[in-house]
Amino acid sequence: MRSITTLDLQYAHRFFGFKGEAQYLHGHTGILTIEVEDSIEPGVNMVFPCNEIQKTAWEVLKNFDHALILREDDPLLPAILKVYEEQGIRDGALTNKMKGPAFKTELATAYPECRLVVTKETMTVEGMIKIVYDLLKDKLNIAKITFSSGVNAATQEYQPSRTIDRCPLCGIALNENGVCPKCGYKK
Repeated sequence: MRSITTLDLQYAHRFFGFKGEAQYLHGHTGILTIEVEDSIEPGVNMVFPCNEIQKTAWEVLKNFDHALILREDDPLLPAILKVYEEQGIRDGALTNKMKGPAFKTELATAYPECRLVVTKETMTVEGMIKIVYDLLKDKLNIAKITFSSGVNAATQEYQPSRTIDRCPLCGIALNENGVCPKCGYKK
């Protein structure tokens, strides 16, 4: 069975090298749907609490919300960083509260202090799915990810193969010591 949750992401990007409207810097509201598959945890009668899926995903994905997403070879990137430096916001500002932990993967690098994500490939809906899966595959038993942005949408299904020990009292994943971070249950 699956538990399904949805997150909204506001972001700006462009398709560098594309010969169409998307070559210009523009913004989107993206809708990300994550489906987690597992057995139903008998104590709580659910696969995984949807609010906990959101918390787990949002911890990393908030770096994409209200962020600029550019490909690593986009000539706008050095110009943006120069302007941020001149404005004194490259290393953050007091108003920058929506930061997740910085990350660096093969597909993307997040610079939360300046609300920037740099990607290896053009950030299409398909590209976003690849990045999200890469960031969350070790945290959730992902069965399917769907991302829509404007009139564009893509989906990818996966074969969940992990066994995640979950709390029989609240359903969330136990930490590496077998303890529930939410209620303190010990395995």
